[in-house]
Amino acid sequence: MTNSPAPAMRTLAGLHAGYLVATGVWPLVHRKSFEALTGRKKDFWLVRTVGGLAAACGLTLAMAVLRGRRTPEVQVLAGAQAIVFGLADLHAATSQSRIYLADIGVQAVCMTGWLRPWDSERLS
Repeated sequence: MTNSPAPAMRTLAGLHAGYLVATGVWPLVHRKSFEALTGRKKDFWLVRTVGGLAAACGLTLAMAVLRGRRTPEVQVLAGAQAIVFGLADLHAATSQSRIYLADIGVQAVCMTGWLRPWDSERLS
């Protein structure tokens, strides 16, 4: 048995996928609690759109984790969504709520799961 971090990396990637689904669906199912934490939103249609896109990214990433197949396309999706949401979070932290800074931290930590090898890749 090896002391490889690979199983932990796949688990972290899975947590990231779940986080994206949960945070994407949250404003769609309970606007009041979402706005209580993040601040009142004028254009809630935009929140719904971003939430739907976050959930779609999360579902796609979750499929990769469940199948144990991290393709370059999936890694690009994981990285691109983290960058885009990170930039949006920076803006929202200055105009809405500082809670958005926490999302930057979560995205940064979770990206490790997409950048480091998984167990199935070490066996190949």
